[in-house]
Parts: sequence; C-alpha cells; structure tokens
Amino acid sequence: MGVNQIDSKLFAKAFIAGAKNLEANKEWINELNVFPVPDGDTGTNMTMTIMSAAKEVSDLGDNVDMTTLCKAISSGSLRGARGNSGVILSQLLRGFSKLVKTEEYITIPLMASAFSKAVETAYKAVMKPKEGTILTVARGMSDKANDLAADGCEDMEKFCAEVIAHGEEVLKQTPEMLPVLKEAGVVDSGGQGLMEFLKGAYDAYLGKEVDLSIKDDSAKEEEKEEEEIKYLYSIEAKVVLTRNFISKNEADLNSFLESVGESVVLINDGSELHIHIHTNDPGLVLQKALKYGNLKGVKILNRKIEEDKESSKEETTVAPAFNEPPKPFGFITVAAGDGLVEIFKSLGVDYVIEGGQTMNPSTADFIDAAAKVNAETIFILPNNKNIILAANQAAELVTDKTLLVIPTKTVPQGITAVVNFIPDMSADENEQTMMSEIGNVKTGQVTYAVRDTSIDGKEIHKDDFMGLADSGLASVGTDKNKVIEELIDSMVDESSELISIYYGQDVSEEEATKVSEMISDKFSKVDVELQSGGQPVYYYMISVE
Repeated sequence: MGVNQIDSKLFAKAFIAGAKNLEANKEWINELNVFPVPDGDTGTNMTMTIMSAAKEVSDLGDNVDMTTLCKAISSGSLRGARGNSGVILSQLLRGFSKLVKTEEYITIPLMASAFSKAVETAYKAVMKPKEGTILTVARGMSDKANDLAADGCEDMEKFCAEVIAHGEEVLKQTPEMLPVLKEAGVVDSGGQGLMEFLKGAYDAYLGKEVDLSIKDDSAKEEEKEEEEIKYLYSIEAKVVLTRNFISKNEADLNSFLESVGESVVLINDGSELHIHIHTNDPGLVLQKALKYGNLKGVKILNRKIEEDKESSKEETTVAPAFNEPPKPFGFITVAAGDGLVEIFKSLGVDYVIEGGQTMNPSTADFIDAAAKVNAETIFILPNNKNIILAANQAAELVTDKTLLVIPTKTVPQGITAVVNFIPDMSADENEQTMMSEIGNVKTGQVTYAVRDTSIDGKEIHKDDFMGLADSGLASVGTDKNKVIEELIDSMVDESSELISIYYGQDVSEEEATKVSEMISDKFSKVDVELQSGGQPVYYYMISVE
C-alpha cells in the first residue's frame, strides 16, 4: 500500500527503480524505430541519460535531503543526455526537480504542478515540437495530473495509477498523430521509454521488490586489452602539384597507398594533394608522392609512442593548462569511421568526437571536448539530427567559451561547413555562411532493413537494401547497385556539380570503385569523388552538391 506523500528517500528509490525498468526494456524500445535500419537507438539513448542520473543518486546513499537529490537528478541527466529523446527526458526531469527541490515531501498538488513545470521546460528545449512524440505523452499525463488534483484527489496510489493509465492511452494514440508511426505500425519510442520509467518508479512506490543496484561500467574500459598496432607510422603530407593530375593518376596513387597501409585519405583540391595514411614504410609513401609534386608540411608520428602518451594522461573534465593564448576559432565535430575522422582532421577540425548513428554523444562529451580546444569561439558540427539537442544543451552549460552549434544533420553537411569557414571573417559571418552552405548539400545513405514494414507507400522486407535521402525513403530493393543508382537519381538535378561517395567499413575498395565507375558513367556531366569513410551501419554515404 502506497503512502500519500513522498519523502526524499522514497523519491530516490522510485527514481532508481524507474531507471532500471527503462534499462531492462531498452532493446524493445530500440526496435520501435520508424525506419527499419540497424541503428535504432532511442532506448539506448534514454537509458544512458537516465542511468547517468541514477548513478549520481545511488552515490548519495540513503540519508539525502530533497535539494541534494534533485540536484543529482537534474545535473546527472543533463550531462548524460544523449539523442533527442534523452535530451527531452533530461529537460522533463530538470523541470520536475526545479519545483520539488525546496520541499520536504512531494504531495499530490505539488506533483501535479511539477508535471506542468516538467512539460513546460521540455517544450522550450525543442525548437519545433512535434505532436505524437514523448512531449505529447508527457503533456497528456500532466493534464490528467492537474485534473485529478483540481478534483481534490487525496489518494496518491490512485493518483499515480490514473496518470500512468492515461499516459498509456495517449501513447496508443501517437500513430494517429504521426502518419509515419501509423504506417510503420509502431507507437512513439520516446513516449514508450517515458512510460517504462514511470511504471518502474510506480512499482517501487507500491513497495514491490526491485533491484536498486547500479553497476559502474567504467572499469570495463580499463580492462580492455590493448589493441595491436598493425601499421606503426601515421603520415600527413601535402603535395604541391607540378604536373597534370588526372583521375587515372588519382586512382593509381590511391591504389598504391591502400597496398602499403590503411586509413587512407587522399584529397585533391586542384593545386594540392592532401595525404593521410597509416603505414610501416613512410619512405615508400613519400617517394611515391614526390612523383606528382613538391612535398610540404610533412608530419610523421610513431603511433605506438603517441598511444602511450595518451594512455598515460589522466582523464579529466577540467580544461588543460594551455601554454599559448586561445586562438579565435576552433571546431568540434562528430563522426564514426576512421576515414571520416581523418577527413575532418585534415580539414583543420580540432576535436572529433567518435560517434554518430549507433552512438550519440552526450552533452558531457561536448562539454569535455570544448575543455580540450584552446579557442575563444568553438563551432560544433553534430552531423546528425539526433545529436543537435545535446550539442545545444552543452552550449548553454559552457560559460568560459562561446559554443556555436551549426545544425548539420549529416557528415557531408559537416564537411561543407568546415570547407566554407573563412578565418578572417567574424563568428557571426562564418555562422551565416556555413548555415547557408549546408542548405545546398543533399545527402543519401544506403543501408539494409532489419524488419518488414512499409514507408512512404513502399513495401520493405527484412534484409532489403534501402536508399535514404534527406526527404525520406528514396529507393528499396534486393539489388544494392540499383538502389544506389535510384537514390542518386533522386538527388541529382541540372544544377548538380559534384557527387561524393564515402564507402563504409563493410564495403571493399574494389566494390566501391566499381560503384564509383557506374555512377560516373550514369551521371557523366557531374564530377564523382570516392573516399573511404569506414563508417558503420551505412554501406555508402553520398552527397550531391
């Protein structure tokens, strides 16, 4: 039998229980992803967000006051927030905590008011709130809570049961509010995650036996065996071209580099070649490069020595003591895949957070990265629509530097933003230029379906190849090359000048080269560039400009 007011001890117990129930159901929530791609991560994002706060709450022990508890819930979830659903969940918790932190007990009227504050805070965090999402479910429960409080409900157990039951009803209606949910035959995954959290918390309130232990996974990272370095040297070099460098030369050079190393990046900007490679024979690489022009800015690092240096550094979220005054501008971006990481680094990005589709960085990841970049103004390129809110949240929390988030939704948009940065321009001018230029980039991605479904009127079967464009599903079928061709055909128009193809970790160079040649033949009036991206999940990432 529940009690009619909740003290800090019971609140802490219910919070941890709710977090654990969400964690137990995360894989099921992941599978509610509208698009049947192998990167459904709503459950994972919400779990990592809530467990960040649950760890802080668990560390407080049993005798904790409401103010300290609410601070742990709010700060833990804000810093740990990942993905749009995780950020919205953290804002709901922030708003709720703000109203109850000064009280000794949570009563029905206070809980109803706290629900209202939670919803208000979460809606403000989203620039364009959509109905049929976690926000709608949260607002529905808030309305029910306030109706019950206004009617004089004095039974906390009944109050919580009716609010949760109403939330379940609102969740069932989400497919009627968002056509994509109805067509895919699923409810909103974020709303489902919120319900699992609240149902777990309610079980603890009722006195049911629940496991409140919080595992610390940080030790797992330390136990990982050191990965063997296959290629010892990392080379970065620029070659000032002194001869005509045609596409055959580029193909030959790229083929040679692939034969003597890995993580190859070869960029030709017309007057210079930018080369990056991991190899055991730096001399051979430089000798080959000299055939095409004069070397400049050669940098050779022993990867083993650099790795040892990194492993000996003490991890800290405090800004390092920089020996030089801060530069005016810096860049932080997000990418998954050795090739994409190296492309960003070669373009001058200061810090690449390795993540993206399968692992959305947290707000804390952006805060920590900003501490390591010695710049007054730092541009953040999230490169994924599901990471933008976490980046924005970090920008609000960092006070010693200016963080400007350029809302890049794809890696090609991020590359375009960096390329169009002009050091002599002001931060505002660069922000406007980058915002304008990323709008000219079309992005397509090729992956496979993990279940049968229907999207945009197209039937999808498990293991089909899918071509996803900015506007949604562009092509689907069992022939990967046909899917790629149809995807690019939907992106190219009369103004298109360049098609860039980044092939993923599950694609061989030989296959990628054949695809590039096929696209060059099909779209003969458009330049085609091929790069090794090394990204997971997506066989190809394609941009058209």
